[in-house]
Amino acid sequence: MKGAVGFAESEPNGTPQLSFVEIGEAAELYEYSVLVTSLDEQTDAFGQLYRDRGDGENLFDEMKNQWGWGGFTTHNLAPCRVAARLLALFHDWWNIFVRLADPERHREAITSRPLFLTAIATRTRHARQTTIRATSAHAKAEPAARALAAVAAFLRGLASTAEQSTRLQKWRAILSRAFQAFLNGRLLRPPPRLAPS
Repeated sequence: MKGAVGFAESEPNGTPQLSFVEIGEAAELYEYSVLVTSLDEQTDAFGQLYRDRGDGENLFDEMKNQWGWGGFTTHNLAPCRVAARLLALFHDWWNIFVRLADPERHREAITSRPLFLTAIATRTRHARQTTIRATSAHAKAEPAARALAAVAAFLRGLASTAEQSTRLQKWRAILSRAFQAFLNGRLLRPPPRLAPS
């Protein structure tokens, strides 16, 4: 390899690491990595496999760092299990709610909670109607207000047909809307064990 330089670097823990850098024209540096695996895949498949793995790891990173999943420890295992399950449930509910507001992309809690939760609300009652007015100081308050108004309109429409719908049908409608980017316009089908007999 012309122009290749092999040199030893040290990891933060002091372990030496051999690196290869190729110096191109105009002193550009090109780094090379070596992948060793036992998978029987074409080389171009590894990029997508690595991205999928990263997506899976990002979920756990979000749960630990933004939802506090790694922030409680005790010698008593039962409260830890209850707290972990509740946290996972809150995470799932929040993601479904945020997907209702913005079904096209995943929003992490670190940005979606301030966007959708940081507001001051007043409640007024008049003529047997309750009105809630929320005022947000967030920089993206207007798009957030439009998204929340769309969620409210959807839920009102769902409530108007609530007497004819079963709980399972309501959940299917909510999840179908929340995950429409994945379903490509199809309705969510319940798993066979939940299908009405």
